[in-house]
Amino acid sequence: MDSQRDDAALPPERRQRRSRMRPRTIAGRRLTRAEIQEGIELVDDMWYERPKSRADCVDGIRPCPFVSCKYHLYLDVKDETRSIKLNFPHLEVWEMEHTCALDVAENGGLTLEEVGHILNLTRERVRQVEVAGVEKLKASGIVEDIERIFGIDTKFGV
Repeated sequence: MDSQRDDAALPPERRQRRSRMRPRTIAGRRLTRAEIQEGIELVDDMWYERPKSRADCVDGIRPCPFVSCKYHLYLDVKDETRSIKLNFPHLEVWEMEHTCALDVAENGGLTLEEVGHILNLTRERVRQVEVAGVEKLKASGIVEDIERIFGIDTKFGV
């Protein structure tokens, strides 16, 4: 009862964060052979329809049914850990507002809050990922190349 009273006293954005369903990871070793075989058969059945480039899918149906695409937001597959992370365990693919990371990127700049809502992450986690990405860009030297080639000053502060 106290937790209900506490939730009522919170601002709406905090209540929404508390009610947000967290992503769920399925370890590869927990999949049965039958499940793995079923997945292989499903991919084989869909393979001929799956777009091979962005040009093939830019005008495709939405929500995108190809969850095996690396740009699909429904799940993430990690080869190194052989695990699958369901980003939206409380939704089916057809219930998602955004399904393709490339579609989201084409819409332009978003706030950390908006990105967090789309990716089912907290604003703080989005900020952490952004900082890590900028550090990788700096370490790779690509930022200096962009500045040298295009003669522009980036916001990365190199």
